[in-house]
Amino acid sequence: MHEDPRILELRRMRARALEGGGAERIAKQRAKGKLTARERLDLLLDPGTFNEIEPFITSSAAELSSESERFFGDGVVTGYGQIEGRTVYVYAQDFTIYGGTLGGMQSHKICRVMDLALRNGTPCIGLIDSGGARIQEGVKALGGYAEIFRRNAQYSGVIPQISVMLGPCAGGAAYSPALQDIIIMVDKQSFMFLTGPEVIKTVTGERIDPETLGGATVHATISGTTHLVAQSEQEALALARRVLSYLPSNNVENPPFRPNGDDPLRMEEWLNQIVPLDPKEPYSMHQVIEAVVDRGTFLELQSDWARNAIIGLARIGGYSVGIVGQEPSVLAGVIDIDAADKMTRFVRMCDCFNLPLVTFVDSPGFLPGVAQEHGGIIRHGAKLLYAYSEATVPKITVITRKAYGGAYVVMSSKYLGTDVTYAWPSAEIAVLGAEGAVNILYKKQIESAPDPQAERQRLAEEYRRKFNNPYHAAATGYVDDIIEPRETRPKIIAALTALRDKYAPAPPRKHGNIPV
Repeated sequence: MHEDPRILELRRMRARALEGGGAERIAKQRAKGKLTARERLDLLLDPGTFNEIEPFITSSAAELSSESERFFGDGVVTGYGQIEGRTVYVYAQDFTIYGGTLGGMQSHKICRVMDLALRNGTPCIGLIDSGGARIQEGVKALGGYAEIFRRNAQYSGVIPQISVMLGPCAGGAAYSPALQDIIIMVDKQSFMFLTGPEVIKTVTGERIDPETLGGATVHATISGTTHLVAQSEQEALALARRVLSYLPSNNVENPPFRPNGDDPLRMEEWLNQIVPLDPKEPYSMHQVIEAVVDRGTFLELQSDWARNAIIGLARIGGYSVGIVGQEPSVLAGVIDIDAADKMTRFVRMCDCFNLPLVTFVDSPGFLPGVAQEHGGIIRHGAKLLYAYSEATVPKITVITRKAYGGAYVVMSSKYLGTDVTYAWPSAEIAVLGAEGAVNILYKKQIESAPDPQAERQRLAEEYRRKFNNPYHAAATGYVDDIIEPRETRPKIIAALTALRDKYAPAPPRKHGNIPV
């Protein structure tokens, strides 16, 4: 029996689509230590679940109309598959075709999967490896980016959007990942910049290495643009799968509940000794968090940027939660401009996707100084205040030590709508620390004392005993309970269970006006 020639032609065309930019360009891609777009999708998705969409689309640019330059796919592979049994929509830019540059038809394909992801209430993941806008297509390429950006913005907070940077992301293209929820980069392989090295060289004559300009280390430590940095493509794709395991598929679903066998009643006795008696001595909030969450589930985000603040995803008693806190061993846990921005965006992401917020507070206040004031610390601090006030998800706060002044208020304090507020016996809730307070309240008395230093210390201890303790705050209703540190885990799990069906609708409005 002879096969239908139409079937044979389909098979030939499919094989051609699978070739990308051809064997030579694929070899060059692999010589750089990079995987192809299809190999990346195979690693990201559950085996055998990928279904491609629009594989036969080609560029519409007249300049690329010769048969040898009309590649199927137009530089991006799009479709849907599953991650741990959950449907996701994906697009993977193919650097072997026109350097992964974006033209009108590539934009069409990306927008198509984004629209399908929205309609079906599923996450959308982009694997980025592109030289930017396709110059040959001119304004079509720019319009194509605008179509993507508009969807990034409109679908924000409705479905999770994740960008995995596996190569360059140059020019205006960088705005799409910046609008998404999570960015993952590969060290020494991913680059993001608006004006690339060639542009800077043309304008200023200065030669700049791409890694120095916009590599993963830069965006992880200086700009704060990326959330996670991997050492390989395989690790980056595994991180994308892990991030998704904490998130619901859309804004009307609850996050996945995944108990892992960690005893919900587990108590770590050493937590009762972790906070030093000397309020000036640091300790590790990371150790506190690791002791409270389900073992091995804390995934810290932006860990190398604004290190005085901590944000990350975790599970407590199987519940997916967002963790926010201060790190007392870095700048004493003060809140500065970057820390405020870091915490604000994370709080809002958690609120978008129904992740309860668990906040650990130990901050002496906002970072003082002319640079911070002129840089807009009031505006940036107001963002954090706004984010916590706006959030309607279950909110649980644990005050471990210092909660002074504005830092106490903005860090999910009880009267911003926090559902349950716990304090450790070491908690100090006050306008100022004891030393600062007595310097203002008893200035003349201290100066006239025979031994001013001894008098200042005596008054500070007296002030601390009267006011800077959790019992004074509890007596006036500012905390719900004072607990032993070792009890923190079971207390939080009990609160999460009680708040599981929380309903707190926001007032009708188009949207608020956050002080950006």
